[in-house]
Amino acid sequence: MQLILKYFPNLTEDQKFKFKTLESLYKDWNLKINVVSRKDIDELYLRHVLHSLGIAKVIQFKNGSKILDVGTGGGFPGIPLAILYPDCSFHLVDSIAKKLKVVDQVVQGLGLSNVKTSHSRVEEIKGQYDFIVSRAVAVMPTFVQWVKGKIAKQQNNDLKNGILYLKGGDLTIELKDYKTTKIYNLSDYFSEEFYETKKVVYLPLKFRG
Repeated sequence: MQLILKYFPNLTEDQKFKFKTLESLYKDWNLKINVVSRKDIDELYLRHVLHSLGIAKVIQFKNGSKILDVGTGGGFPGIPLAILYPDCSFHLVDSIAKKLKVVDQVVQGLGLSNVKTSHSRVEEIKGQYDFIVSRAVAVMPTFVQWVKGKIAKQQNNDLKNGILYLKGGDLTIELKDYKTTKIYNLSDYFSEEFYETKKVVYLPLKFRG
């Protein structure tokens, strides 16, 4: 929890409480349904919560923004971002039902009213969003295909609507066809060794009516 406060010192008391409660909820549910590895659950704030919040170092979502989290798994990056941005709406999608069961219980336990979940493939999701976030569920060309037509026309944020993707390693080949991509190194924001190779990839996407 101190790790979160180190980089996000201006949290409200409610946000602090929710981030603190997060750990016990995940540890409890992870014993029943394994969605986070044993090593990762012991380093939940470093490997999952702060990693998710790396997106918040790249953009501060304006109130009313709509964000789709694709392949949310155990609820990352969607749940930490939903705590940080209570006036934005988050739609967390995953094709694996047991993972969403944990997500639903954590959302309920935290009292997050700005999160909804769908057990679905993203291609079947209707609606449009300001941003689509994810943690490396597919290579970028595949991911772009999945989310085609899901970007809203109205621009509300400092960055143009598009994809914010948490990835690591060398992305040269994967991103060669995307000239408008911008890569943010999380090591510029977080000093922990875990973040040396971690990045946020931002790809603006045009609205397709």
